[in-house]
Amino acid sequence: MARRSRIDPLARQAVLGMAACRVAIGAGAFLATGPALRVLGLGEPNASGRALGKLVGGRDLGLGLLTFAARDDRQALRTAVLVAAVLDAADAGAFSFAAVEPETRRGGALGIAAAAPAALAGFWAWRRLG
Repeated sequence: MARRSRIDPLARQAVLGMAACRVAIGAGAFLATGPALRVLGLGEPNASGRALGKLVGGRDLGLGLLTFAARDDRQALRTAVLVAAVLDAADAGAFSFAAVEPETRRGGALGIAAAAPAALAGFWAWRRLG
C-alpha cells in the first residue's frame, strides 16, 4: 500500500475554505442566475447571459465539490487546486475585458478583485501542498 504524504494543514484549511466559497457561489450562479449576476455588478442578463452564468456556476460548483472529494489525498488535492487557480487566473483576465466596457465596468472590477486574489491563493496553496 502506498504511503500518503502529510498534507500541509494551513494550505488544506485555505483550500477547503475557498472550496466552500466556490460551492456557494457556483450554486447561487446556477440556481439563481439573474440575481447572482446582478449582485456581481453585471446587470440584467438576457437569455445568453443566463445560460453562460449557469455554465460558470456549474463549473465552480463542480470544482468546489472536486476539491472537497480530494481533501485527504495530497496529490489529488494539489491537482484540483492547480486547476482551480488556473481557472481563477483566466477569470481575472476575462473580467479585465468586462472592466473596460462602461456597462460592465463595476462587475469587471469586482470580478478582478475576487478572481485575482483567489488565483494567487490557489497558486500559494498548490506550492505548499507540493
